[in-house]
Amino acid sequence: MSVQLTESAAKRIDAQIAKRGKGLGLRVGVKKSGCSGYAYTMDYADELSGDDQVFESFGARLVVKADHLPMLDGLTLDWQKQGLNESFKFINPNVKAQCGCGESFAV
Repeated sequence: MSVQLTESAAKRIDAQIAKRGKGLGLRVGVKKSGCSGYAYTMDYADELSGDDQVFESFGARLVVKADHLPMLDGLTLDWQKQGLNESFKFINPNVKAQCGCGESFAV
């Protein structure tokens, strides 16, 4: 199982953790939500638990709970700027459908 970061996402995560002053990395997961079934979750990872998996790319870390891995296996997290907007973009090969607003997905 693998989860990876693009270089731009890694730089963004490192910058946010440096600005915050603490943190091991970015915690990424899923929760049941929305019209399609699941939504992504993101938070700072300040500590690790026994069921966490850590993935490192370009010096930045993503932390994922083991039970979320089946829905996130193969995920690439990117940081994209489009005009005045900038955000993380989830590129997930497991997604079979998304809701119209793009907030939730089905696997």
